[in-house]
Amino acid sequence: MLIVAGLIGLLVGISFPAVSAGVDTLRLASAADGVASLVSGALNRADRRQQAVEIAIDPRENVLVARSIGPGPAFNRRLQMPAGVRIASVLPPPVVESDEPRRFVVYPGGAPPRVAVELVNAKGARRVVQVDPVTGVPRVERPAAP
Repeated sequence: MLIVAGLIGLLVGISFPAVSAGVDTLRLASAADGVASLVSGALNRADRRQQAVEIAIDPRENVLVARSIGPGPAFNRRLQMPAGVRIASVLPPPVVESDEPRRFVVYPGGAPPRVAVELVNAKGARRVVQVDPVTGVPRVERPAAP
């Protein structure tokens, strides 16, 4: 019985780092998909409801917010990054450094904003969610390792 318990403990000790790294990668992928979904929803809302939508990205608070501007039915979505995933940067870089959230406005019938959000997990893995300026479709990319 003692040998079996020892073998189980050894297997758990060996497999735990791989399982925890897999969970971190799943959280990062889920967060990237959530950012792409929020941006896509904001773009669709502006186009279909003919209503301007503001996308605010706050790396300090680790949150994205999309809300409608002006008259009409309210649209308000908030996405908090999961534990272990943070917003590393918002591209293009700001002209003037500020602690304020970065804000982008999507206008009905207008060109989609050229914006990218870089996400990083605790293990250093990265995902970049970027809006294609031609099609307006957000896509998730895996940048090459530095």
